[in-house]
Amino acid sequence: MTPSLLLYCRPGFEDDCSRELATHLQDEGEWENGDGYVLFTPNDYAEAQRLLRELSVDQLIFARQMVFAVARVKLGERDRLGPLLSALGELPPNLQGPWSEVWLEHPDSDAGKQLSGFCKRFGSIVAKELAEHLGPKQGRWRLHLFYPSMEEVFVCIADPARSSPWPLGIARVRMPTGAPSRSTLKLSEAFMVLVPDAEQKLKAGMVGVDLGAAPGGWTFQLVSRGLKVFAIDNGPMKGDMAIHPYVKHLREDGFKYKPQHPVDWLVCDMVEQPQRIAALIARWFASGMTRHAVFNLKLPMKKRWQEIERCFDLIDNELDAAGIQYTLIAKQLYHDREEITCYLGRPSGRQR
Repeated sequence: MTPSLLLYCRPGFEDDCSRELATHLQDEGEWENGDGYVLFTPNDYAEAQRLLRELSVDQLIFARQMVFAVARVKLGERDRLGPLLSALGELPPNLQGPWSEVWLEHPDSDAGKQLSGFCKRFGSIVAKELAEHLGPKQGRWRLHLFYPSMEEVFVCIADPARSSPWPLGIARVRMPTGAPSRSTLKLSEAFMVLVPDAEQKLKAGMVGVDLGAAPGGWTFQLVSRGLKVFAIDNGPMKGDMAIHPYVKHLREDGFKYKPQHPVDWLVCDMVEQPQRIAALIARWFASGMTRHAVFNLKLPMKKRWQEIERCFDLIDNELDAAGIQYTLIAKQLYHDREEITCYLGRPSGRQR
């Protein structure tokens, strides 16, 4: 069996996930879009090997997780363990283990979430059966058992260095006490998923700007890390963010505001046309007003991938003209809806 590339994504964005993956392919193949996942099987085994060797989930915006399906198993109503163990025993010797871990997963869809309890219960049974084949130092591969339904399971492998470190590809964050809005979870997740060495880049005493700050959910994440923040918004800040000594609230237009001195961080979560936001962020970097930024791009209902490419080309052209090297990383986070979140930073080699 030629390994198939299996990508988990937000339900409703399967076509966008497929279009993005197609930009990384060198061969044709068969496509299957499920509810919350995309399956691509290359015609050529060598293409599957290339993807396994070269592609990383960090390079993909709409994919939360990237694994390689090496078997597809139909399950009986009474015996779900036997067919699975049989399929594992029929894998090529180099894929039969040992594995570093085994994860039982399901799509993040309404139907898939009903499988959550089953995966937790059945996971302990599977782990017990495979105990002698598991261990963090034993194998290169992590074993993923992906259940799109109770009647079927994809047996998958993943290279931990090229896949998400979180089950289902979702970095779980808790709502912090005192945060004025749930939007704070989005920036918290962005720091976990998008920002390399975030703890080194976010240090107490740094200065940040939050464009479109009200009611203060993103400002909360910055001040909780010890940054001093200029919160820019004509609307009111709420809770502690309205009185916090590290927050200076300026009732100004986020598109017109300019700091008196360069800052360390810019964050921006304004409801505006994505290309206008991309141009704004690019200007801040081209003029040297910030070194790091996290921002959202609110996507249209149609041609989302094309809009992303236009926004990234705009940033690329602006920073190229200014002679600025940068890192650009983007992802549709768990807490995103019709949007993606991006990290732009300098100095570093350019990445797209």
